[in-house]
Amino acid sequence: MGRAFEYRKARKMKRWAGMAKTFTKIGREISMAVKDNGPDPDNNPRLRAAIQNSKAANMPKANVENAIRKASEKDSANYDEVVYEGYAPNGIAVLVETATDNTTRTVANVRHVFSKYGGSLGTQGSVDYMFERKGVFTVEKAEHDIEELELELIDFGLEEITEEDGDLVLKCDFTDYGNLSKGIEELKLEVKESSTERFPLHSKSLNDDETEAVIKLLDKMEEDDDVLNVFHTMDMSD
Repeated sequence: MGRAFEYRKARKMKRWAGMAKTFTKIGREISMAVKDNGPDPDNNPRLRAAIQNSKAANMPKANVENAIRKASEKDSANYDEVVYEGYAPNGIAVLVETATDNTTRTVANVRHVFSKYGGSLGTQGSVDYMFERKGVFTVEKAEHDIEELELELIDFGLEEITEEDGDLVLKCDFTDYGNLSKGIEELKLEVKESSTERFPLHSKSLNDDETEAVIKLLDKMEEDDDVLNVFHTMDMSD
C-alpha cells in the first residue's frame, strides 16, 4: 500500500478526532447557518445539515442548542467564509475553506503553512477551476434498494449513489444540495452526515516521498481552528 492509501485511511479515522476542535468547527457551521437563514432547522437546510453532523460527532444536544441561541443574539460573532487557493509541493493544487472572525489572522496562518511546507498561496481563481463542488449525503442503508432509491431521488438532483462501509453515499451538484436534502427527508432516510465537498476534475500521481511532502502541508493546514476543509488534486487511489 502506498502513502496516499495510508493518508486516505488516516483522514477517515481522524475525521471527527479531536473532540474540542471538532465541536468548535461545528459550532461555527451552526452560527453561519443561523445568520444566513434563521434558527429554525425546519426552514434552514444548512442548519439541519450542521445538526446532523453534530450528531455524527456525538456533540451534546446542549452544545448545539447553545450554539443556536448564541448565533441568534445581535452581538454574536460574525464568521466570514473565505476560500484560499494555492499549491502544495510537486504541483498539487489546494483549496482551503475557512470560517473566520479575523481574516487578517487567517490569511497569515494559511500563508505561513503554505510557505513553511514548500507550497505557495495563490490568488483567487488560480485553482478553483480545477475542482467541482458537490453535495454529499451519507445515509443508513438499512433495507433500501439502491436502484429504487436512485429512481426516486433523481428528480431531486441525485447524480450518483454508491455503497461505502455499509452506508449509502449520495452525491449531487452543489446547486441541488437543498433539493436532494428535501428528497431524502421525504423518503425518511436516516442521514448520518452531510456536507459540500470539492472534487478534483483531474488528479496527479506522486511517489511516496512526494506524497509525504504534500501530506505534511495538508495536515498542518487542517490543524488551524479557522480551517473547515482542505481539498487537493493529489491522486488518492493507490
